[in-house]
Amino acid sequence: MIRFQHIAKSVVMAAIAVLVSASFSAAQQGGKYWTPADGQPVPHKAGHARQHVAKPTTATATRKQSAFARMEDSAAAKKREHHLILQVNTNDPAAMNLALNNATNVAQYYKDAGEKVKIEVVTFGPGLHMLREDTSPVKTRIEEMALSTPEVSFKACGNTQEKMQKAESKDIPIVRQAEVVKSGVVRVMELQEMGWTYVKP
Repeated sequence: MIRFQHIAKSVVMAAIAVLVSASFSAAQQGGKYWTPADGQPVPHKAGHARQHVAKPTTATATRKQSAFARMEDSAAAKKREHHLILQVNTNDPAAMNLALNNATNVAQYYKDAGEKVKIEVVTFGPGLHMLREDTSPVKTRIEEMALSTPEVSFKACGNTQEKMQKAESKDIPIVRQAEVVKSGVVRVMELQEMGWTYVKP
């Protein structure tokens, strides 16, 4: 009888050992383990479970660098392109010559800097006399600038031209170096909306 009890006790102890071992293995697979002191699960240490983090390949890094380089080149190119509006709306030879001086100086400045610039001289109201073939006090200068400074262009207000034609009962000729636009004021507005810099001499 004693021998039978001893065998039974051994079998029970072996079964308990198997159950404890199975529980410990399951806990490890779930990221936890059991402490023998209280039997409560404890988070598994980070060192026992490492996650794989994909590292960017050389090709991916190169593509990103190329994209950034293109963006920087594009931004730099935009900075090298400058745009200026010069408005003339008075029949004053001094103001007209000042506008031409400003245009010449700005064009030369960016030419020396190796950068591009576009300059428009927009006339309307009494300032249209600057571009009138029959009354312009700066016609000779405009003809010279058309040859020496192609960065500068001239715009004449069509609305003003029509009003002058009605008031003077004759055609109002515009110098051939200038282009007639529907409205000088609208032209200035549209250029400013496109990012051009506005200056009234």
